[in-house]
Amino acid sequence: MSRLTLVRHGQARAFSPDSDRLSEAGESQARKLGAHWAALGVRWSEVCCGTLRRQRQTAELIGESYRKAGLAYPAPRTDFRWNEYDSGGVLSRVAPVLAAREPEFAALEAEFQRYRDTPEANRHFQRMFEHLTRMWIAGEVDAPGVENWLSFQTRVIEGLRHVLGEPGERRNVLVVSSGGPIATVVQTVVMAPSAMALELNWRIRNSSVTEFLFTRPGRVTLDLFNATPHLAAEEITYR
Repeated sequence: MSRLTLVRHGQARAFSPDSDRLSEAGESQARKLGAHWAALGVRWSEVCCGTLRRQRQTAELIGESYRKAGLAYPAPRTDFRWNEYDSGGVLSRVAPVLAAREPEFAALEAEFQRYRDTPEANRHFQRMFEHLTRMWIAGEVDAPGVENWLSFQTRVIEGLRHVLGEPGERRNVLVVSSGGPIATVVQTVVMAPSAMALELNWRIRNSSVTEFLFTRPGRVTLDLFNATPHLAAEEITYR
């Protein structure tokens, strides 16, 4: 029996020009996760992460804690299949298509723009973005040049199959990814509808741990979801 551990990257700098970078809180979350595992003596047979900066930073900071504790940590390999879906493209290209044909969404978008520089920005963004991604996942709206939901789901599952298919027994694999891919893997493994991936995605915490047990040639079971044993309650973030 082998184990696959998926970790969401630490908190990034949402709503900033350099959003694909960890915040100070995100850096702390990643270091604390690494220190937690190092204290427990967890060893990894391999480490993988997506190619996004926030994913690579998280994988490296986990390793930094291992090295500080004098423990080995495999050099992370990168695989674009674990990247998040193109939320920027969905917002900049898909959203205008939906706003042009659906007054309800246009009103949500206008409401977010009204509050985007206030403490209420996150709440209004969530309302708007949930509606938009729900339509995108259902295949009811799309735009040229933006990866659609089916393509995103397909590449994530290809990334999962690649990990599961690598040779070796009793492997302990760490993959640092994002909320969308993690939710998609959970949704696929438990054989839930695609819409469930969206609902799971909103609840996945920064630097949280989701674990699967697997055997070759491909039996996979969910063993742990969205755990943050390394964080105090006030350190938990979702965006």
